[in-house]
Amino acid sequence: KVPFLSTVELAHLIKSKQISCRQVLEIFLARCSQLNPSVNAIVVFDIERARSRACSADVALSKGEDWGVLHGVPCTVKENNNYKGTVATQGDPAWKNRVSPRSEVAIQRLLSHGAIIFGKTNLPFHAMDLQSYNDIYGTTHNPWDDTRTPGGSSGGSCVAVACGFTPFEFGGDIGGSIRTPAAFCGVF
Repeated sequence: KVPFLSTVELAHLIKSKQISCRQVLEIFLARCSQLNPSVNAIVVFDIERARSRACSADVALSKGEDWGVLHGVPCTVKENNNYKGTVATQGDPAWKNRVSPRSEVAIQRLLSHGAIIFGKTNLPFHAMDLQSYNDIYGTTHNPWDDTRTPGGSSGGSCVAVACGFTPFEFGGDIGGSIRTPAAFCGVF
């Protein structure tokens, strides 16, 4: 049930202490471990930092602290989002070893509202295509038919939501980068 609850429902369960932040994270990680190899949606994992933050979020709740509307809710972000200490290649082999020295403002805001980022999702080269393949991470497959594309550029993002790997995903849209994959993967 947890993998397909809304973000609001998960936040409520966590804040009401019906389930711990760490338990929610582990449920999503177990689902990813089981299903992600066949769809290749999440291409970068940051598990230890996420587990540490989940434990800190649980301790904060036990002391009556509230980090914000996303307190303890795990999520993923698109690979091109700069999250300090993680790779941000944009699917470009020339940037294969590029590590973000800082977190961009949007990521800082997610974190400031209590989110726990545990991974980054696949995208096409420089996030500039209507599919989700690049030479670093390979192809992300449509969750309903692996012979079809999930669309792009946020294909990995939408597949992660459709498969119940994350309750929500953070991505960007200029020319259909979220809208097209959402339609192809049946998410909203």
